[in-house]
Amino acid sequence: MKLARVAIILVVTAFGGQVVAQGLSRAAAYRRAADLTALGREIFFDPSLSASGRLACTSCHNPAFAYGPPNDLPVQLGGPALNQSGIRAVPSLMYLNAAPQFAEHYFESDDEGDESIDNGPTGGLTWDGRVDRGRDQARLPLLSPYEMANATSADVATHAAQASYAPRLRVLFGDDVFRDPERAMQALTVALEAFEEDPATFYPYSSKYDAYLAGKAVLSPQEARGLQAFRDPTKGNCSHCHVSERARDGTPPQFTDYGLVAIGVPRNPAIAANADPSYYDLGLCGPLRTDLRNHSEYCGRFLTPTLRNVAIRHTFFHNGVAHNLRDAVAFYATRDTDPARWYPRNTDGSASRFDDLPATYWQNINNEPPFDRHPGNPPALSEQEIDDITAFLRTLTDGYSDLRRRQDPGG
Repeated sequence: MKLARVAIILVVTAFGGQVVAQGLSRAAAYRRAADLTALGREIFFDPSLSASGRLACTSCHNPAFAYGPPNDLPVQLGGPALNQSGIRAVPSLMYLNAAPQFAEHYFESDDEGDESIDNGPTGGLTWDGRVDRGRDQARLPLLSPYEMANATSADVATHAAQASYAPRLRVLFGDDVFRDPERAMQALTVALEAFEEDPATFYPYSSKYDAYLAGKAVLSPQEARGLQAFRDPTKGNCSHCHVSERARDGTPPQFTDYGLVAIGVPRNPAIAANADPSYYDLGLCGPLRTDLRNHSEYCGRFLTPTLRNVAIRHTFFHNGVAHNLRDAVAFYATRDTDPARWYPRNTDGSASRFDDLPATYWQNINNEPPFDRHPGNPPALSEQEIDDITAFLRTLTDGYSDLRRRQDPGG
């Protein structure tokens, strides 16, 4: 179903008001979608599209790490000389297919409760939800000064015209595709979008937890305890934002509600931009997103990422300040009960809480459980429960079903 939808969408992509392909049979639409996917895969792995000639999409979105970063750097390096530091951690590109378009006021139609509840800012792609389509997301790193660092679309088009796949771009998008740099850019990003919507690659749903939901695997006692604590609103309350149950239509859980929320993670001194004490990454209201910069109620909010494949990451949160999955879980449990564990100390010895967000925006910081406690209170999660949730999160790593099939090909 997904490939059919992609085929239908992509074969009618318009350039300059002209439809590239129309009236195709279903078989022809599938062939075109397959050709676009194959082309997008080659573009994804091509470093020649960068100003340095050494940085490809896969450099930061590595297949071996669920199309996320392959190292423990909080942010990646790019630019013409590969020495420019980014400002945010690289997210995974997997499981983005169900993300809704960004809306300031989102009403969840699948909510079992009151469907009139306003869930606030929700959806979009990137940490601040500033684009809605895969092709628009693919454009961002091509032109970012600290990523692939092309100055203009013309630079990208020039690189692509010299690539080995240039003839296929002409076949799929017209002989004159390189005549207009914007048209060439759109062709490239449409192909990347097609690749990034490939079901087998980007949303296989092959984790142990998926097998468990299908009745084909059993969670260990610790994993089962972790799932219980993950869902318990008086414990982790994780599933409040990282939805862990199938939707009403049977769709596998995405482990995100796509909301944008402020959780007040500590400032990361390893990010070069943070050397300036007046600099703050405010997420929804800047600096990368500009249309909502006057909405102070959104400052400090970032997209809730999927937790699928989270256990193979080496950096966590939008600024990569945590480098250990257990620490990321523990932050939720002890942010408010033991703030000195996470934040630097003031001169009087007290913890400098929420040091990566100006105090004027602290009212935006989430205070729902487990963020409903105070210093000296017992944390919502015990050390054992933190371990249990960490163990459960490891069941979200893809490849379990494939491993089972290799071990028991007749099963």
